[in-house]
Amino acid sequence: MDYISIAETSIKWGISPRRVQTLCAQGRIIGATRFGKAWAIPKNTDKPADARVKSGNYARKGKTESI
Repeated sequence: MDYISIAETSIKWGISPRRVQTLCAQGRIIGATRFGKAWAIPKNTDKPADARVKSGNYARKGKTESI
């Protein structure tokens, strides 16, 4: 299996290297392996869907809003 680096993955997917590191650390990139301080990402892995909240509507735990 061929692997690519964080830098190569960030260029391929059009996101920052730090974001790729975060996705690896969260286990969201299938097949990503850590070798010491570096990550090895399979060359044919697809970019995971963005699960961050973009709407600004955050879920509030334990609180209900009354109008």
